[in-house]
Formats: sequence, structure tokens, C-alpha cells
Amino acid sequence: MLAVMIRLALALTFLVSLPAIPAQVAPPQRRPDAPQLAPYVPTPQDVVDRMLALADVKKGELVVDLGCGDGRIVVTAAQKYGARGLGVDIDPQRIAEANANAKAAKVEHLVTFRLQDAMTTDVSSANVVTLYLLSASNLRLRPILTRQLKSGARIVAHTFSMGDWQPEKVDSFTDVGGRQRTLYLYKADGKVRQ
Repeated sequence: MLAVMIRLALALTFLVSLPAIPAQVAPPQRRPDAPQLAPYVPTPQDVVDRMLALADVKKGELVVDLGCGDGRIVVTAAQKYGARGLGVDIDPQRIAEANANAKAAKVEHLVTFRLQDAMTTDVSSANVVTLYLLSASNLRLRPILTRQLKSGARIVAHTFSMGDWQPEKVDSFTDVGGRQRTLYLYKADGKVRQ
């Protein structure tokens, strides 16, 4: 009996000394309450540069990217212009990539990324809003943006326009990959557009 108890005590001591195995935590899922406004398609860097130049981004301004993906637009705005940035996306994997890209670029003190629905994001402090969403999504956002943005705030939409709202400028060009691109610049003027 004593031998059995000693073996049992030794077995328990061995088990207690094993390193703890971390529990498997399921990664957060896409926001179930948020609509997908576009598939994830990264914006090429030369197009990002054109978008920010078209918006005439200035140091200290707030650039908000709705559907930010890997964060390259706000990271570039912070790196190149010294702008502050906010990126929102419904995919936690994209938010993780965006945070990693901000850290690698050493601009994490200037930018923030949120797992959030673009349709409910407060953009009232934004100087610039960037979009690479589908036409229908831009139209859904149009009344929200025009209601919240202060006069003079700029919106740059990549590929898809804002319906019958006439842009201030249209920039059509061929990107470095040989693909035709169109950018639309809009300026908030205090008029809410449905």
C-alpha cells in the first residue's frame, strides 16, 4: 500500500511540474453586426500615394480610412505627411495586420485601428476620409459622411464614385501594374446628400 501511495505521489509531482499548455482561444470573428461593404482588395502603394496627394493631406490632420484592410493608407499618411490616422475594418485579421504595419513603420503613436462597422464610425473630426468600397456602399455612407463632416473636409473614393454627387476632381491614370484607376475627390460643404 505504501509503495502505491509513493508512486501516486511521484506521478502527481511529475504532472504538476509539467509546463502549462495554453488554452486554445478562438480568434475573434468578423463583426456579425457589421455589413461587408466591399471584398478585401489591397490598394497598390502608388495608388495610395495618389489618393493622399489628391486629398492634399497636411501634417496633424486626421485621415480616416473606412474599410482600412491592412492599414496602408493611414500608415502612409502618418509616415509621409505626419498626419494622424484612424482605420476601421470588420475583419480582426486585417486589424492585426494594420497594427503590425504601423509598428513596423514606427507610426503607432499617430494611428489607431478599430474592429468597427464603418457605417457607425464617427468621422466628425476627420479632415480626410478615404474609401475603396463598392458603389452601393459609398451611397449608403454618403448621407452619414455629409452629415458628420465639417465643411472643407475631403473624401477620396477609389474606383467607385458617390453617385450623382459631382466630384471636385477626378484623377484617372494607369498604375504601376498597368491597371486603369480612377480616384474621385469630394469636399464636404455642409449640405447633407441622401
